[in-house]
Amino acid sequence: MKARFGVRRGTVLVAALLVAVIAAILPGSATADTNDNRARSDHWGVIARNTIGSPVADLRNGPYGPFGVTGTAARPPYGRGSLGIEVVGATPTLPAPPVVEKVDFGNEVDFFGKSLLALRRVGFHVFQTGENIGYGGATNMPNIRIEIDPNVPTLPADTYSTLVWVPAASPVPNGWSPFIDATTTGYWYLTGNETSCTQAAQCSFAQLKASFTLLNAKPTVYTVAVAKGPDSMWIGAVDGLRLNNYVYDFEPDGVKQLRTR
Repeated sequence: MKARFGVRRGTVLVAALLVAVIAAILPGSATADTNDNRARSDHWGVIARNTIGSPVADLRNGPYGPFGVTGTAARPPYGRGSLGIEVVGATPTLPAPPVVEKVDFGNEVDFFGKSLLALRRVGFHVFQTGENIGYGGATNMPNIRIEIDPNVPTLPADTYSTLVWVPAASPVPNGWSPFIDATTTGYWYLTGNETSCTQAAQCSFAQLKASFTLLNAKPTVYTVAVAKGPDSMWIGAVDGLRLNNYVYDFEPDGVKQLRTR
């Protein structure tokens, strides 16, 4: 039986019904938070052990704009909110900060043990600004980071690495981008150099998966996160993180899981 990315909607709905029953019996019990039958996961948040400094990764309204921008680039792609990210980092003009910050906003529970090679679709939408481009260039963008057990047969003692996606430049320099597909744009690498895909020899998504297959490896997932740093300063937002047939909609009241095709 193949493992699948995403919390099964049926499981979430059953849990919601159980919570509703308990709430009816016990006054004051928490009720399930649903919005148009969209499930909410409480397992998303800042991964404390992967945080440096005092960055911001906060579920927020908007952003809407910038001023003068209209159409799809002027509002979050899903709902009314997003994941706002602010990190202090290097810039070409400001004094060097005392700490170059880093933050991972992710889920350490729901994807644990999933097969990495079962991942077929991945990416997100980003709210980019001209200021961010000025801080670190057009590719100054947030990442997707997936902590994994590489499960490479020739490296039995190696049980940890981080898989990093570095996006290409956003096609919208001021406003919300369309979906940026991590399977066809940008590049990937492993921090532990377990395969041929390393930070010094980046690869495409297809090459990444092939590099594991070549070694007869069966990598499994620990965590999935949207991340930034430590590198250039960046203040923006991310929404619509996609993992296979699920989109994770970042809203002010939580992360909502949407089923898609």
